[in-house]
Amino acid sequence: MKRIVIGMAAAMSLFATGALAADLAARPYVKAPVMVDPVWSWTGFYVGANGGYSWGRSRTDVSYFNSATGAAIAPPAGSITNASFDMNGGIAGGQAGYNWQSANWVYGIEGDLQWSGEKGSAGFNCAPTGPAGGACLPGLTFLPAGAAAGTSLTIDQHLQWFGTVRGRVGILATPKVLFYGTGGLAFGEIKTTGTMSGFTPAGVAVGSVGSNSTTRAGWTAGVGVEGKITQNWSAKLEYLYLDLGRFGSGPFTLAPLSAISANVSSRFTDHILRAGINYQFGGPVVARY
Repeated sequence: MKRIVIGMAAAMSLFATGALAADLAARPYVKAPVMVDPVWSWTGFYVGANGGYSWGRSRTDVSYFNSATGAAIAPPAGSITNASFDMNGGIAGGQAGYNWQSANWVYGIEGDLQWSGEKGSAGFNCAPTGPAGGACLPGLTFLPAGAAAGTSLTIDQHLQWFGTVRGRVGILATPKVLFYGTGGLAFGEIKTTGTMSGFTPAGVAVGSVGSNSTTRAGWTAGVGVEGKITQNWSAKLEYLYLDLGRFGSGPFTLAPLSAISANVSSRFTDHILRAGINYQFGGPVVARY
């Protein structure tokens, strides 16, 4: 009898436990977190830095005049009045801009400012004629020893800084790699230093140094490639051709010791190769299901 009672109690306990479990709500289904795949967006503001090297060229002409009368001096045969010389050097600077992306096309505007170490120099001379030197040695009545070179002028030029404001149009080869063309306004400051030497009418060697700077505006065009490292960081390699046009320097003169002066006219062009890095602010992240 005792065994029967214990068995019945155990059976009732099992029944009660099953009923209670049946009354509990089913465990809710929890969906796994959505995996987010970043979309490489090029739209937005960006800033960056760059560095590189430039191969510049100055095409320079020199004209002489009598500083007492203002009359032009026609240099005789053997004089050097024009030269084309290199102005090469390193560059470094920063840029900022904005891009708009439309499908595989990217449109933008960018401005930059650059320090430049580009320098170059060339020598010119106004050769003497006859025993008195002629117009290249004004007032000289007797050509002294060492005066055979006449009046000489050495020009040193330095592109001190430059900048550009350009449009950019590019196409995406992949979502992360952009090939683009660019072009627009260029501007920069060129310092010209002239070292002039010659003789006084008494045959005494004299010299003088003068300099002036000019800020010029011109144009630039080029191509580049830029690649995303992360959504916000990208690296680029860019080539630009830059033309600041023709500009004048001087006059450089020996007056009042000698009545000869020179004006300088130059045209500066440049080939620029630089690498840079950009940081893009913001940028959307879109979930793909």
